[in-house]
Amino acid sequence: MKRIWSIQLFAITFLLLAFSFLPVNSQNLKKNPELDKKVQDFLNSQSRRWYDMNVPASDGQLLYDIIVENGYKSALEIGTSTGHSGIWIAWALSKTGGKLITIEIDERRHNTAVKNFEEAGLSEYIDARLANAHTLVPELKGPFDFVFSDADKNWYKNYFIAVDPKLKAGGCYTTHNISSYGRGGNSSYLDYLKSLDNYETTVNSRGGGVAISYKRSNK
Repeated sequence: MKRIWSIQLFAITFLLLAFSFLPVNSQNLKKNPELDKKVQDFLNSQSRRWYDMNVPASDGQLLYDIIVENGYKSALEIGTSTGHSGIWIAWALSKTGGKLITIEIDERRHNTAVKNFEEAGLSEYIDARLANAHTLVPELKGPFDFVFSDADKNWYKNYFIAVDPKLKAGGCYTTHNISSYGRGGNSSYLDYLKSLDNYETTVNSRGGGVAISYKRSNK
């Protein structure tokens, strides 16, 4: 009898420990099947039309997964283009109860993005701004827990330095078009990210190349 009780106690303890390691955020995600269908239908209808400096779908899915898995709520996107990445980010934020600020300098792309956000049903989760990110990004108050940088590549480090003090510890800073092999014009930027003691940076190379930098502490 004691042996059976011991086995049962072990099993219960094992299950409790297993559940304690499940992401808490996944249990608190907001459910909206109607919105999910609308977004998915829109993405499917536009799947062959995302040109004009937009990310591939695999990168959009990557950004979505990072936000949902970590429960991020305050997001910043530098470089809207016509809204593909913004749709993936905002879709994730609709699950966590968050909102996205996205910045685009080109008026035509900005207007197209706003229209796409509306058609995807995600406008309420997005603050789309027509502005020069060089000027606006340093002025933003934050704080943010997720950032996606995909604007002018030669300004990547400047954007990072401007946003870093406003990124929460535990937050994630992602950067597009980064090679894991350190090749191209962004190799020095990747070296810079990896030199930061309070960040942990890896590169996802499945799509266009995304540097994923988790801020482990403020210093």
